[in-house]
Amino acid sequence: MKTTIQHNNTTIQVDLSKPIDISIPLSNTEDNPIAWYVEKPQIEPVRFGEWVGKVSGGMSSTNFNNILFNPHGHGTHTECLGHITSDFYSVNQALKQFFFIAELVSVQLEDQQGDLVITKEAISKALNNKRPEAIVIRTLPNDAAKLSLKYSHTNPPFLSEEAALFLREIRIQHLLIDLPSVDQEKDEGKLLAHKAFWNVTNVKNLNPDARLDCTITEMIFVSQEVQDGSYLLNLQIASFENDASPSKPVLFSILDDKQ
Repeated sequence: MKTTIQHNNTTIQVDLSKPIDISIPLSNTEDNPIAWYVEKPQIEPVRFGEWVGKVSGGMSSTNFNNILFNPHGHGTHTECLGHITSDFYSVNQALKQFFFIAELVSVQLEDQQGDLVITKEAISKALNNKRPEAIVIRTLPNDAAKLSLKYSHTNPPFLSEEAALFLREIRIQHLLIDLPSVDQEKDEGKLLAHKAFWNVTNVKNLNPDARLDCTITEMIFVSQEVQDGSYLLNLQIASFENDASPSKPVLFSILDDKQ
């Protein structure tokens, strides 16, 4: 299913029949990735006395499950600046458009005194002067273990403040990354990369020039078979009025004239 899209005075072609899903599914198994010290998600049938909302249990004509999960700790999620502010801001209100031109880049991590960091220099080199609406960052080395990692107390790699500021300066609106956070796990609450990207200078009294319509998506996974380059990104969230929502970012390859 090929379609032609007019976007910012540029015409592109994409094949909608070949989506590249870069989200991590949420499950109640030990394979589910976990961050921020929470337990695995719970997916269980509703119970009213002896009645159980499960077809195989013989009492119900439908499967009727409750789900308990944390969007930040249990998988792919998209968040707005309400994640770090005193006042409430909803990602459901922040994200009102869902298609963007995105650049997928693979970056090597730099060891800085025992911390693995994504630097401004690495991102700038990978982008090669491109200024897309969204950036999808795949950290190297990259393997399928990211689908089930337990991140708590492991000091995962993170984005430097300078790198986040650079992304803001070149007007990246949507940042997607295959880590549990753009910031260091234990940083005394500084949240330097979050604040730099969203241009939040005062979390208790939000500054007027903060980037209310920009999002950060964390805990994605991009398989090694997907090549770096430009894509059409469909960034979809569940309609939660919350600072973050589980999300399903999907990439579509931009076709050249010969395809």
